[in-house]
Amino acid sequence: MSVTYFDYAATTPVSPQAMEAVMEALQHFGNPSSRYPLGREAAQGVKTHRETVARALGCTPQEVYFTSCGTEGNNWAIRRGVELNRRKGKHIITTAIEHAAVLETCRDLERQGYEVTYLKPDREGRINPQDLAAALRPDTALVSMMLVNNEVGSVLPVAQCVKLVKAYDKTILFHCDAVQGFLKVPYTMASLGADFVSVSGHKIGAPKGIGALLVKKGVRLTPYLTGGGQENGMRSGTEPTAQIAGFAAACQATMAQTDRLPRTAAIKAYTLQKLHEALPQLEVITQGDAPHICAVTLPGYKSEVVVRVLGDAGICISSGSACHKGKPSHVFAALGLPKPWLDGALRLSFSPASTQEEADRLVAALKEAAATLFTTLS
Repeated sequence: MSVTYFDYAATTPVSPQAMEAVMEALQHFGNPSSRYPLGREAAQGVKTHRETVARALGCTPQEVYFTSCGTEGNNWAIRRGVELNRRKGKHIITTAIEHAAVLETCRDLERQGYEVTYLKPDREGRINPQDLAAALRPDTALVSMMLVNNEVGSVLPVAQCVKLVKAYDKTILFHCDAVQGFLKVPYTMASLGADFVSVSGHKIGAPKGIGALLVKKGVRLTPYLTGGGQENGMRSGTEPTAQIAGFAAACQATMAQTDRLPRTAAIKAYTLQKLHEALPQLEVITQGDAPHICAVTLPGYKSEVVVRVLGDAGICISSGSACHKGKPSHVFAALGLPKPWLDGALRLSFSPASTQEEADRLVAALKEAAATLFTTLS
C-alpha cells in the first residue's frame, strides 16, 4: 500500500543526503577520542559537522552540544538551568502548551519544591508577552517557552519575551524548545537571544537519535552526563558519529531548499481550501502561524477513529488529542474548545515535498470517513 503522509510534525523521512552521510560515517568507524589516525579522522568529521549545524542555527560551533534528541536538550537546559540559578530562587515560568518534555520536567521540579507558573494561550494558541511580564518575580530562576507549538502551529514571541525578561532581570535564564521551529520558521540563535535552544534532527530529515542543545556563550551550564568528558566535558559518552553526520547533511539539504517555507505554506493553504469545499462540517481550529502545521476538527466524530480509518487507507495524519484514556490534548484543552471540537480534533502537518495530489487524496479519504462514520458517532 502506498502511503500519503501528512504528519511531518511527528517525524520526517530521512533525506537521501542524510542517508548517504550516515553510511559513509559508518564505514569510518573510529572513536573520535582515540589518538591514532582513524580516531582523529572521526574527530575531524564531528568538528566539521558541528560547524554545519552551527551555521544552520546562526551560532558558533562552540555553542553547539550534540544530544540524543529534543527531550534530552529540554531536560538538560531546564534542570541544570534552575540548578545554576538556585541561589536566585525556585520560581519557573513556562506555558500551558509546551511539549511534554518541558511540562513533565517542570512538574517533576514542582515535586521537588519549585513553583511553576503556566501561561495560558489565547484561542489561536498564542502567548501574550504581557502575561509573561506580569508573572515575573524576584525569585524567577528560569523561563521556558517553545518557538512553534507542535499541535496548532502557533509561533510564540520568543525574541520579544527574551528582551522583556532580560530587561526585568538579566540573570533570569531563558530556554527555548525550538524543535518544531528549526529550519521551519526564520530565526537564528542570535535573533532569539535565548540562553538555551533545543533542536532535534529527525524533524528535518536526519535520523532519529540526534539533536543539539545550544548554550549561549558566557552561560556556565553544568554537564548533564558525566564520564569521559566528550563534548568539551559537557556531555560524556562516545559521540554518535553517524547520526551527527546525518544531522549535518540534513541541515545542508534543508537550507538548500530556499523556497521551502512558501512552498509548504502554499500546500497547507490549498489543503485547507479543499477541505472547506468538500466538508462543510469541518471546522478550522487554527491555520497556524508556522507554514507546516494547522489544526482542524470534525465536531461529533472521534478523532482517534478517524485517524485509524485513514491509516487503514494509507493516509497518515495525527489526532489532535492525546487519546489517553479519553483525555483531550492539553494544548487543545488550553484553547478552551468545546468538547465536540476537542473530540474531533486533527493535526495536519506538511513539508515542501507535499503535493496537491496528496492533498486531494487526503480530502477524499476524510470525506469518505465522515460519510461512513457519521451515523455511528455523535
